[in-house]
Amino acid sequence: MAASGRTPQARAILQQCLRARLQVQPAEGDATAQWVEVQRGLVIYVCFFKGADQDLLPRMVNTLLNVKLSETENGKHVSILDLPGNILIIPQATLGGKVKGRNMQYHSNSGKAEGLELYSQFVTLCEKELAANDKCAEAGVVVEHGTYGNRQVLTLDTNGPYTHLIEF
Repeated sequence: MAASGRTPQARAILQQCLRARLQVQPAEGDATAQWVEVQRGLVIYVCFFKGADQDLLPRMVNTLLNVKLSETENGKHVSILDLPGNILIIPQATLGGKVKGRNMQYHSNSGKAEGLELYSQFVTLCEKELAANDKCAEAGVVVEHGTYGNRQVLTLDTNGPYTHLIEF
């Protein structure tokens, strides 16, 4: 986590979901829209700031996948790996916004190329962690993700709201 007084390198929001569906490609011409979907699990919104690098990613993935925020049927809190549950990762540059007057500014966010690279590596690390976890592999859980730098449509069924902000 980001130490107090230190500028964060990344910000993530975790939200429990019963079902989440994300449009990753809008309908164009004769082509229908493309969607990714997960059932019970976790939606992770992620934003990287200037100064973030790939050394941060293993710690982020370890924290986000092991924190005990997922609720079992009997009310016990476990990690998403122990549940086991699916994961939908959504790039969310607006998490880096700051209010200036009546407008939002995003000057602290990483550049588009750097953000895309960090996001892609983050998704890959999450996929590897779930694949290496016996419980997740047996349950057939999946990692789905949005497309970096594009506007996307999200539908979400949650048993909350049960939302947590974590800074790194």
